[in-house]
Formats: sequence, structure tokens, C-alpha cells
Amino acid sequence: MKAPLIQIKNLHISISTFLPEQVASTVGLLEPGSFVPAAPATPATDALTPPAIGEYWVGQGGIYAGLREYPEGLCFVIFAATDVGKHAYGEYGTEVEATSHIDGRANTAILVNRDGSHPAAEAAYAFTCDGHRDFYLPSDGELYHAFQYIPESFEKDCYVSSTQRSAHNAYTMAFEDGWLDDTGKDYERLARPVRRILR
Repeated sequence: MKAPLIQIKNLHISISTFLPEQVASTVGLLEPGSFVPAAPATPATDALTPPAIGEYWVGQGGIYAGLREYPEGLCFVIFAATDVGKHAYGEYGTEVEATSHIDGRANTAILVNRDGSHPAAEAAYAFTCDGHRDFYLPSDGELYHAFQYIPESFEKDCYVSSTQRSAHNAYTMAFEDGWLDDTGKDYERLARPVRRILR
């Protein structure tokens, strides 16, 4: 029986003893102090380089709005370049669990998977652009982010968020003055889809 191969920690090389016999016989041990050249650096082919904030990100479905922290990490935020019409939040008088002020994607998933009707979330969720089908209705925090960084990309009007305020109201964002408010779930407001990409 052959002696097991060892791990040389100072070179950070790991050699498995589970190699087939014919492959294992070709692996030699390195003498202490041996030099192992580093593998050549290869450029990342999937690296994303966003445009300037406020510009359309070609191939990504909308206007780049900068970076924002989410449960999965720091993400690029891209708002659709157009609204998807005026829609009600839906289910006036019903409590729902879509209450995140950060994660509109989580809110939208809750809303579109309910038995009830949530027109604004459904319209944002159905939106596609540049081949991307992962849009959602932004949370109130995401709409405020848009007001801070790309207000000129929105109408000077009120936008509905995916964040519920109560059984009767949902949060809205007024782009004419930056006012975050709540409005009756049965009242139609503009809806703007958003998507994000993990950085």
C-alpha cells in the first residue's frame, strides 16, 4: 500500500488520496522550498460595469440607480425606463405580509402569489425588457432611493410601492417633492418596475 500524499501548507496545494491509481502514480511530491508558479490571471467574463447613475444600462433593462444593500448583499439597482401605467395596490381592507421597507422583490413575491388581486405588483412582475423577466414593484425604500439618485427619470407624480402600511393603505412616493406617504390600497398610482443584480 502506498503512503498517503501529504498537504504542503506553505504552498497551499491540496492533493487528494482518492485519485485513481494511474493518475496518482504521476503526481510527485514537492521538495521544501520548491517554487510553484502562479496560474496566469484570467479576466472575468461576467464582470459588470455599470454606466453613470441616471443613464440607461444597455442590456440590463433600464436606468442605473446606483448600489443598494439587500439581504443577499450589495446590488446594482436598475429601474425600468418607463412606467407600467396607473394601478391600485389591491385588496383594500386586507392585511398582507408585504411589509418590507427594503426588499420590494420579497414584497412582490408575496403579493403575486396570493389568491387576491394586486394590480400594481402584477403589472411590475409581468414587465420584461432586454430579455430580463425579474422585475418587481419597488418597496418604499427603493422608491426613495430612486428619488435621491434618479428623480429626473420619473414623472412628477405619485408612485405606489409594494410596501403595505395597513389593511387599508400602502406606502407611496411623491416624485414632485420627495414626500413619502400612504394612500388607500384602492387608489390608482403610477407603478415603475425595478430589478437588481448582485454585485
